[in-house]
Amino acid sequence: MGYLVSVVGGGQLARMMAQPAAALHIGLRALVEADDGSAAQVLPDSPVGFPADLDAMRELTRGADVLTFEHEHIHAETLTALENEGVNIQPSAQALAAAQDKIHMRRVLSEAGVPCPRWAAASTAEEVREFGDEVGWPIIVKVPTGGYDGKGVVVLDREDGEGWHTVAQWLNSPRGEVLAEEKVNFVRELAALSARRPSGQFVAWPVVQTVQENGVCSEVISPAPLTDEAKTTALRIAHQVASTLGVTGVLAVELFEADTGALLVNELAMRPHNSGHVTIEASRTSQFEQHLRAVLDLPLGATEPTCDHAVMVNLLGSTLEEPRAAYPEVMRRYPEAKVHLYGKPVRPGRKLGHVTITGNDPERMLARARAAVALLRGDGGAATGEDDARQNARTGQKEIA
Repeated sequence: MGYLVSVVGGGQLARMMAQPAAALHIGLRALVEADDGSAAQVLPDSPVGFPADLDAMRELTRGADVLTFEHEHIHAETLTALENEGVNIQPSAQALAAAQDKIHMRRVLSEAGVPCPRWAAASTAEEVREFGDEVGWPIIVKVPTGGYDGKGVVVLDREDGEGWHTVAQWLNSPRGEVLAEEKVNFVRELAALSARRPSGQFVAWPVVQTVQENGVCSEVISPAPLTDEAKTTALRIAHQVASTLGVTGVLAVELFEADTGALLVNELAMRPHNSGHVTIEASRTSQFEQHLRAVLDLPLGATEPTCDHAVMVNLLGSTLEEPRAAYPEVMRRYPEAKVHLYGKPVRPGRKLGHVTITGNDPERMLARARAAVALLRGDGGAATGEDDARQNARTGQKEIA
């Protein structure tokens, strides 16, 4: 019996599904945006097309056991049409709607008692002002659909002319509605990553801390420095969200740890997520293998850590035309670093790859991962010769002239 998984999207998430799919002898087909894109470089079966094209989606699912996603930007009408034609879609269109529409997400989660920041759907500037006056300025305003990595989000103050201009444009769009939220005073941002299969089995990884740079995840620390009570609460919230929405596959619940100690849901992603890249090196089962297992309704893998700590630093843009040019120096100085590049052309601020380091000294690991990424970015970040010698002694490696 063979398996074939079709995935919508040709970015790094589909690319990183390729290795566990090959290990499990699972066929993987991705609908890619370009024949030289990130996933297309490693997947022989990668037709070019777009999810708005129903015929392309039908061809993508032909002969497949399941259709899944590496992004949420798929029209609900397309998914409904495919479901009506008998296509097995995981997560379902109904579940995915909460990741696609932030107002819908807030409404469903609030009705289920999941803790969220105070929020309101607003269709006029006056309604936005009334909300800000009620919860206190500044507030966060978001477009309900299409935003990601900090796009479609503004921090709005009452007298912020430029911010109000942006909000007015959103209100004048065909949707004519925005999501207004209180600006949470938080100690740290967290991500609770879990997986659920259609038959109901649920597993979760250790909660991680995330660090954002201009709205984009830049660093991840695993496990997050939380009390046992906070860890339990975060995983309970993840389970509640997955059960309430009927999510299958990997689910990332992004959380704020407020200065009051409360944990509040910020965003959802129903797919492998940037915060879970550390699981490749730091867990018995990576998020990418787990997602394939889950959407195929296969028994889920163990999520225990394989190390005391793990850190991940994203490579966001580079001054180098080809970051691989830094490999000799990165590998010499940081032999413990695991480098993942996504095969993308360099653009300012673009996610080009990440570096993961595992071990037992998170501060030192984070410093070295940052320095490795700096080299890939063309910024230098060299360790001293003494630091290299100490690390070689620690890892048991010797420098050979």
